[in-house]
Amino acid sequence: MNFDMVDDIGEIETIAKGSGIREIERLRKVYGHGNWKKMKGIARVRLSSGRIRLAEIHWYEAHGIGKKEIKRKKYLE
Repeated sequence: MNFDMVDDIGEIETIAKGSGIREIERLRKVYGHGNWKKMKGIARVRLSSGRIRLAEIHWYEAHGIGKKEIKRKKYLE
């Protein structure tokens, strides 16, 4: 992750869950079994250059395990 979250993630949606996630086996192997979901949302991020931008964020999460592999997918402004 080459950015820092400036504020909380908003407009959160579930993209996929369970067997609908392409990398479900890898997630289970690396982080453990859980009710895995692929999520997306919007947040302001601070880039390594110091610039702050609004971006779409994607991540995986499971109850009891938390958010994993947070990625910036695209800038929205």
